[in-house]
Amino acid sequence: MGSLILCHKKKAKQPYEITRIHIRIYTIEELCYYICNNLYLIDYTIMNTQLCDWIEQELELKALAERLRQEITQSCSAEQFVLTILKESTIYGQADINKIQSILEQLQNQNEVEREKYKADSLLKSGEYASAILVYQAIVSREWDDSLDKAFYGRIYGCLGTAYGRLFLYEEAAKMYQEAYRLCEEPQMLKAYIYSCYRGMQDEKFVKMMSGNPAYLSTASLLKEDVKRIRREIDMDISKEQLDQWKKEYRRIDKNHGIC
Repeated sequence: MGSLILCHKKKAKQPYEITRIHIRIYTIEELCYYICNNLYLIDYTIMNTQLCDWIEQELELKALAERLRQEITQSCSAEQFVLTILKESTIYGQADINKIQSILEQLQNQNEVEREKYKADSLLKSGEYASAILVYQAIVSREWDDSLDKAFYGRIYGCLGTAYGRLFLYEEAAKMYQEAYRLCEEPQMLKAYIYSCYRGMQDEKFVKMMSGNPAYLSTASLLKEDVKRIRREIDMDISKEQLDQWKKEYRRIDKNHGIC
């Protein structure tokens, strides 16, 4: 589960098991960590008296346990239930709570496929590219949801392209971006496709692909301008003093290693 800084000293002798993903929890911090990293899994199954009893008996947080029991009796939402846990733990500040609440409200209005995409997006954002790919692939491999348009699935293919690209698998990335562009026809998808082809193809094959295709050539021209702009912005962020320092450091390294 990773290392956590304990704000509450009490550690359970008997863990609480989240059977849905086969994980054992020993502290209130671990429970909060599970909630915040699995918001897409939050539903009524987390609202149960066993959890309340565990919080009271193992963690000795009687007031929190009583409040959670009241919320179960009052048939509150699962989102409100977990927010109570997060608030009462005193681990998170109000800004963090507001952000989590906003995400929960957004997820509450989404169907299962959209929640799965949120899971994959979270994995992609955190750098867990291989895991994100598995979730995205699972979404596009099954029967598509008629309530969602083609552009939604096009963006999933775009995310797949991003994940493959971050792993330097440009050939696979190009295939995903090509499918993404076919589905949603967004210019950024075409740019990403051309860039991935450029990185993943042999020069002759890339030139052959580009030649005679005005749309590709026009997009490639825009892509070059984007690259130039980004380079200019990077240069603007580097002060002359910092650049001079880097040059001195580079020369020192070269001298020490006998390169110059």
